[in-house]
Formats: sequence, C-alpha cells, structure tokens
Amino acid sequence: MSTWSVRRRPGRTLGILLLVIVGFLVVRRLNWRSLIPLWLRHRHKGLQANGQNFMLEDSTFWIFGGSMHYFRVPKEYWKDRLLKMRACGLNTLTTYIPWNLHEPERGKFDFSGNLDLEAFVLMAEEVGLWVILRPGPYICSEIDLGGLPSWLLQDPGMKLRTTYKGFTEAVDLYFDHLMSRVVPLQYKHGGPVIAVQVENEYGSYYKDPAYMPYIKKALENRGIVELLLTSDNRDGLSKGVLDGVLATINLQSQQDLQALTTFLLSVQGVRPKMVMEYWTGWFDSWGGPHNILDSSEVLKTVSAILDAGSSFNLYMFHGGTNFGFINGAMHFSEYKSDVTSYDYDAVLTEAGDYTAKYVKLRDFFSSLSGVPLPIPPDLLPKTAYEPLRPSFYLSLWDALQYMEVPVYAEKPVNMENLPVNNGNGQSFGYILYETSITSSGVLRGLVRDRGQVFVNTVSIGFLDYEKKEIGIPLIQGYTILRILVENRGRVNYGDNIDDQRKGIIGNIYLNDSPLKKFKIYSLDMKEKFFQRFSSGTWSPIPDAPAFPAFFLGPLSVAFSPSDTFMKLEGWEKGVVFVNGRNLGRYWNIGPQETLYLPGAWLEQGLNKVLVFEEKMAGPVIQFTETPHLGRNQYFN
Repeated sequence: MSTWSVRRRPGRTLGILLLVIVGFLVVRRLNWRSLIPLWLRHRHKGLQANGQNFMLEDSTFWIFGGSMHYFRVPKEYWKDRLLKMRACGLNTLTTYIPWNLHEPERGKFDFSGNLDLEAFVLMAEEVGLWVILRPGPYICSEIDLGGLPSWLLQDPGMKLRTTYKGFTEAVDLYFDHLMSRVVPLQYKHGGPVIAVQVENEYGSYYKDPAYMPYIKKALENRGIVELLLTSDNRDGLSKGVLDGVLATINLQSQQDLQALTTFLLSVQGVRPKMVMEYWTGWFDSWGGPHNILDSSEVLKTVSAILDAGSSFNLYMFHGGTNFGFINGAMHFSEYKSDVTSYDYDAVLTEAGDYTAKYVKLRDFFSSLSGVPLPIPPDLLPKTAYEPLRPSFYLSLWDALQYMEVPVYAEKPVNMENLPVNNGNGQSFGYILYETSITSSGVLRGLVRDRGQVFVNTVSIGFLDYEKKEIGIPLIQGYTILRILVENRGRVNYGDNIDDQRKGIIGNIYLNDSPLKKFKIYSLDMKEKFFQRFSSGTWSPIPDAPAFPAFFLGPLSVAFSPSDTFMKLEGWEKGVVFVNGRNLGRYWNIGPQETLYLPGAWLEQGLNKVLVFEEKMAGPVIQFTETPHLGRNQYFN
C-alpha cells in the first residue's frame, strides 16, 4: 500500500489494527489488561506483608474474605452469590481449585461451564472483589480425595502429597496448564488475584519436609508473583510454616484465637495476622446430625478476630452443593461419608438465601466501613412443584445389555485400575462384579465402600467397613454371584489418603477360596452412560419392581423455572438426575432429607427426572420450597 493511501484512510487502518488485536486476544484467551503498561495501572507492589499490616500498594489493607467454590454453585448463580458477598461488606473472595475435576483424565483438562475458573475470577473482579486462590494441589474441601485425581492411585506405590516422583510429575503437568490460566489473573498483571495459597493444611499431614518447598518453587517457577500464604489448623500449625511464605491459621472458636496468634508471633515475628478459615458452621455426614453454629457466636468471634488485629476469611460464606459424586469422607475411628448438601450452616444457605448470620455480619461490617454498603440482591424465588409420579422403569439387570462391554478379569479389579476412560480408570459412581459359584458358604473380603450382594438377582445383604463377611445360602447348580459396590466418597482429610482405592480390594473369598473369572461393569453414570438408554429401553413400572433400578418421569414446569427442593419420602438410597445433571445422593438414614434443584437447570415445559434406587422406591417424588437438612446439633 502506498504512503498516500495510508494517509487517506487512517480510520480504516486503525480499525483493522484493533480487529487484529481483538482477534488475537480471543484466539489466545489473553487478558486485555496485559496490554496496559504497569505504570498506567499503578500495580507495582501488590499485596505485601509489611510489619503488622497488609499493604496493597502503599495503603493499609484489611482482608475481609469469604469462601465460595465455583464448582459447588451453578454458573448461572455465580453473580448472584458474589453480589451478596459484596453487599455483606466483604472485599475478597477465596476459592479452592479442584484438580480432580479439572483433569478427569491424565492430560485432559476441563475448564468449561461450571469449571470455568477464569470466568469466575473475572466475575468477582466485576462486582468489586479481590481474589485469593487456593490451588492445592491438595485442597481438602470435603471433596473426594481432597481434590486429588483418582487416577493417581493406579500406581501401587503412590505417595500422595510428597515428593514421590510419580506424584510430582503429575503435579508439574497439571500446574503447567493451570498456572498458564492463573498468571494473567494476578494483581501485578492487572487482575484481581492478590494472593495464592501454597497447598493446604500440610502441617497436619507432614509426611515429607521437602514437599512444601517443592510446591512453593513450582508456583514461583510458573509465574506466580503475588503474596504466598500457608494455612493450618491448631494441630498442624507448628509444622506448617514455610520460609518466605506468610503463615495463616484456621479456627472456629475465640478460645483458639489467642493461642494461635501468639504462636504465629513466635514463629514468624511481627507479621500481618490472618485467619484464613474462620469456620462459620460445619459439614454433615450420613447418619449424623445437621451441624449448626449460633449466629451470635459467629458475630462475637469475627469481632474478636478484628479486635486482635487480624484479617479474616469466612469459611464458608456460601457452601453450595456436592453435586454429582464429588463429596469426600472422613475415616478415623469409623468411615463417614459427607452428605450431598454443602450448606455448612454458612452465611448464605445452600440455595443462596440470607441467614441471621448474614444480617448480623452485614450490620457489623456496615458500622465499620463508614460508607453505605451495596443493597443486597433480591432472593431468588422458590417453588413447590406438583408431586412427580415416575412413569417408566428399567431394572439394573435389564440395563446391563445396554452398557459398554464389561471387563473380563481373572481376579477382581479395583475401580481406579479398571481399564476404562482411556486407561484412567473409574473415578466415581458404582461398579458391578459378577462371577459364578456352585456352593454355599461364607463370603468375605474388603469392599470399599458399600457392596450390595446378590445371588442371581436376589439381594442377600451388604459388605462394608463393619461387615466383612456374609453367608451365601444353599444353592443348586449354576448361580451368578453379583456385588454392586458404591464409591461413597474418598477420604479428604487424614493420614490414610493413599489407601482410598474403591471397589473390591484384593481377592474375595468363598469358604476361604478366592473367587475367579469376573465380569466387571463400570457404572460411572456419566452422560455417556445414559445415552445408551433409548426410548424403547423403558417399561411401565411393574407392581413388584426388581431392584436396583432406574425410574423415569417428567417434571412439568408451566412458567419460568424456579429453585426447588426434592423430597424422596418412601425411597431408600440412590442418586437423582435432572435433565442429565447429577443432583447427588439421597439416603433415608439422613440427616439430609431434601435435594437442592436449581431453577437454572430446569426448562419451561417437561423436564426429565431419572432416579437410580438401590432398594425401595416410593410412589412419588415431592417438591418443597424449603430445605430439610435434618435434626440440628450445635457444633463444638
């Protein structure tokens, strides 16, 4: 192009240049702010730990934080919850990053939909919140295996959370991908991320003194330049400190506050104090109560934290839901799996509603701020839909013909080592083992976590942590022994996370002889699993249905969909799917009695509700406007 033509069309040239830049950013997924020089953004220093104060650039800064996990909240509701956080008077969002959900298969990453970390962080910035990221790789979080992917356990010698080569190689590949997304979101690059946590509560585990320095270096080598933090509870604080990293504490009571802050002073001198997790409630386990914490107690403790000159983070501000099979478990004296709801008795309820804690904290923070807080958003509407009566039925035994080809193995294969999912094993759901037997006797073996035992299609009982053997009745001729094993959730906290393989572990014996020649079905109940069920697969529900079984029915939504809560009274134990989304587990042992169904996942018209029930089906599925999370117990 001639010089003359350039002079004649400067607007067009500029427009083309802008289009090229925008197109480049879209293709490369770059942060537009990275084009703005740092000196124009006035972001030279970031968050600093200077003496007893945090400083953001040259101003004293107090962290008023709240935890919310994007993977536990429908993406459609992220902004609603973040606006409520800002309106409460908080200035910082903290969130974990779950490795197991982002890398479901080795080298295959998912940051789409409800896992769009970057969209979540930028949305927090949009509503006026800073962000502290807690990327692990281990996060605890009451999530399966503390957020570590189950395919790590394919290695029989795996040593999680150590510098064992098989673990660090996997972490390095994951961090290579994850940090390329996180780096542009940092404060010094124009983003809202002001700090990054190094692992999580490692002092309580502490199997390898070289591990935390390795994680710190892994973050720094990949471009993390913001303030680094550790986070530990009372039991692990003495071992959790790390050179060059600010130590923070986790607690629930005022009684812990003075002792822990005094300890911080002794190990790191005069540094800013931070309660990274002030526990506003607690999680629930199947068979236990619904744990709660009094709102007045929460207000007193937050006030005491501030009086001690400490910043804080409310864990949780909004808990959300363990959708799907992601819940974790605890196993100390006994195995206890976590319920589907992660309501946590938090400041916002599972469905994002305000609580007495919210009102009291907002009033308190408003009195401190000196400026009016944003007006809290209106609550989302709730609806009690008409009861749903399932119309169709498919027994598990009839469904097997539609499954993928089973695995044939001489001995039982545990879930993680099953040759499925491109060699990555099975992470969640159920697994069915079949073999033939010709005699009665005593069946025994290690089943993790709960195995329903069938002779042909007749249920004869369960094997689990407590019951390790079961009598097989007298039989004649050729008989199929079936064991349907459920992964109820891998332990997320404790010393035994290396021992979390699921299914049948090792051999299973009949009269002390190991059984052989198994046919094994992977029942992960992901979207592809149900795509094999065509309309011709289903039958009308018989008078005496065989179990386990799938039940299908339509939920009619006449107007704009609203949030609701499903109540499966008369049903015993299973999983619910609505329009292909896994709402989570239900179990009549409680405490949780309802499942949260977000209106954002419903459509006007007919919605497909599918229930997998293990033992006993009720006549209908009910809906209510209010959750029922069980008998309250004040947590201590």
